[in-house]
Amino acid sequence: MLEYTPTNCMPSVLDLLVALNPWWSARPFETGIRREKYFTKIRKYLETGEVVVLTGVRRSGKTTLLFQIIDDLIHNRRVDPRSILFVNCDEPEIARLEDPLETLLETYRRDVYGGDAPYLIFDEIQTLEGWERWIKSLYDRKKFTLIISGSTSYLLDSNLSTLIAGRYLPVHVYPLDFAEYVVFSGEDLPHDPVSLASAKYRLLHLLGEYIREGGFPQVVLSDDETIRRDQLAAYYDSIVYRDIVRVNEVRNQKALGDLLTYCMTNVTSFYSYRNLQEVLGIDFETVREYLYYAEKAKILFEVQYFSSSLKTQSRNNKKIYCIDNGLRNAVSFRFSEDEGRLAENLVFIELKKQGREVYYWKKQGEVDFVVKNPDRSLSAISVSYTDSLPAREEKALLEFANLHGSRVRECILLTKDTEKREGTVRYIPLWKWLLDGGAISQACVPQIRF
Repeated sequence: MLEYTPTNCMPSVLDLLVALNPWWSARPFETGIRREKYFTKIRKYLETGEVVVLTGVRRSGKTTLLFQIIDDLIHNRRVDPRSILFVNCDEPEIARLEDPLETLLETYRRDVYGGDAPYLIFDEIQTLEGWERWIKSLYDRKKFTLIISGSTSYLLDSNLSTLIAGRYLPVHVYPLDFAEYVVFSGEDLPHDPVSLASAKYRLLHLLGEYIREGGFPQVVLSDDETIRRDQLAAYYDSIVYRDIVRVNEVRNQKALGDLLTYCMTNVTSFYSYRNLQEVLGIDFETVREYLYYAEKAKILFEVQYFSSSLKTQSRNNKKIYCIDNGLRNAVSFRFSEDEGRLAENLVFIELKKQGREVYYWKKQGEVDFVVKNPDRSLSAISVSYTDSLPAREEKALLEFANLHGSRVRECILLTKDTEKREGTVRYIPLWKWLLDGGAISQACVPQIRF
């Protein structure tokens, strides 16, 4: 067992590492509920020898996934626990070190494990200056298996993508999708049409909760509504301060707060930078700059108008969406039509998870999402979270299909519980579409895949 002497002042580097790596001393550590699609992908990527890069909004579950990988390495792959180094780069004591990354590695290799092929895992690495070249140097030595994570898009937009182009594999981690939410809520997922039909009303109830609460894992696991609300508010404050204010050295924090609250309250709404300038009294360039920061922090996303003309696209208003409904509800004002807004926001995030290129379209009618498919065809999707479906929803989809002809692969209207086909428009219950992973296909009825 490692020997070290605790002190009452700032801990030594070895003290820090021992505290961060309980498996070195066979101490228990929390691995949570496994999210198989992420876990399987990371496990597969580790075999390639490339740098594995986890990105995603703060508190989406990246650290828990890293602990699950560590647990798998120790108990299933039988690697020496001391050959695994985990560092949470957000720890204040680490930031105070001179040349922290090199100091940590030197201490680890000298005092803990000097053997072959160690696993080096750096969580929230973007908080340490100069990390990109240091990771490139480690990669070039071909002695280590490297996993890094970060909570902002700067992780992949930084020099890293240039320095190790083609040598890293990204894993984008999101809050729970609906199928994961069902599992985290302690329910069984249906695996065939009969069990799916019998679970319908239970799933509809869970979807109502998911629409309101969102999918941050630790929030979903809490049974106390007040604690859930407080957790989400704390998450929001942490994201804004650590991933926007601190990273970008934002000075006018009141203007930033006003802008974010307004946008979260008005998710799915049309807006322009000029309009936000007039409503909030914030100058045009600041509005654009702060929304760019929010998108880098992965909490707000802009969707542009669908057009083959970039000029037409830029002249039209944009729409705004939020990473998680629970986060949005914790910090925004509420309105009676929120359920419809939140259902639409949920669909956008599902499309975002799939890596889809998403736009909106509006002429006489409005199509919520125009999706560019890999084969260059288009899918038109609208959301009407009700079973009293207004005729304008189908009419808008048909208007879009008639205008774009053979390029349109399918038209989908997502509903509360209506399932049918009317001509070229498929009506699909939102709960079923979400369980099917947001399927976009030419099949009349989605096939449930788990």
